[in-house]
Amino acid sequence: MADAPRPPRPQFRIFGPDAQRARALRVVNARPAGLKDLYHALLRNSWTRLFLFVAALFLVLNAGFALVYFAVGGVAEARPDSYLDHFFFSVQTFGTIGYGNMYPRSTAAEVVVTVEALASLFVNAMVTGLAFAKFARPTARLLWSEGVVLCDREGVPTLMFRVANERRNHVVEATVRAAVLRSEVTREGESLRRVVDLPLLRASSPTFILTWTVMHQVTQDSPFFGLSPEALAASGMELVVTLTGLDDTLGQTIHDRTSYLGHQVAYGATFEDIIRVTEHGQRVLDYGRFHAVKPAVLSWEAMGVPRPGAP
Repeated sequence: MADAPRPPRPQFRIFGPDAQRARALRVVNARPAGLKDLYHALLRNSWTRLFLFVAALFLVLNAGFALVYFAVGGVAEARPDSYLDHFFFSVQTFGTIGYGNMYPRSTAAEVVVTVEALASLFVNAMVTGLAFAKFARPTARLLWSEGVVLCDREGVPTLMFRVANERRNHVVEATVRAAVLRSEVTREGESLRRVVDLPLLRASSPTFILTWTVMHQVTQDSPFFGLSPEALAASGMELVVTLTGLDDTLGQTIHDRTSYLGHQVAYGATFEDIIRVTEHGQRVLDYGRFHAVKPAVLSWEAMGVPRPGAP
């Protein structure tokens, strides 16, 4: 009895979002980072996770100092058997609130207050620096097409994807770079991952404000030449795209990236037009159709692929 066919192995984008990269890549036997990359990790995380981290740190530190106060005593107006009173005294000390109803009245308590004030100084400085760095860090707000299309453009099979600047400000000297990441086997039998740069019809723009359709002609030198839709999906290739430019509002360099897998390439399709001009001369940009595609002519023979359904 023949074995049942195995289901295809799922392929994740290594250069995609962080969540997909975490599923696609697992690192073992690496040097432990410890607290060395804590600042970098907090900058990369969302505002929600940063807030939860700061809240947890605040509660843990105050809970620890409250235990010390509870053990040494010497806090006026705090009930000796109430841990909660000592916790609230720690919160007032940590936040330099000082309502006055509770205060240290022993040398041991004064020493703990001194240590807590020093810890509060460092924690407040760290949180302030993190918040400022996250606010000041330049970011791009780009919209990438969900897929890639492949059709004839000026009689040549052309691979296309598009990107939009959702802020609608000027990104000066914007530059797009595209490359294919694929697995190859050398003559010596060694398997490696190779990056193949894709030549683009227009790789730069003096100013990027609306949308940009990036094009790559599939000629005999292209890594997509001779690949049918099924072969491309099974090849494990990943199209990696980056865009960099100077944000004229921030005066700083911004960048963004995305990637596409083989099954995201639509053969014989092109993007729908999303820009129209009203009778008053106003341009209307419809993001509701940004990812929409429609059938288009594709010269299969020109890219070395048999036409579907041909004998």
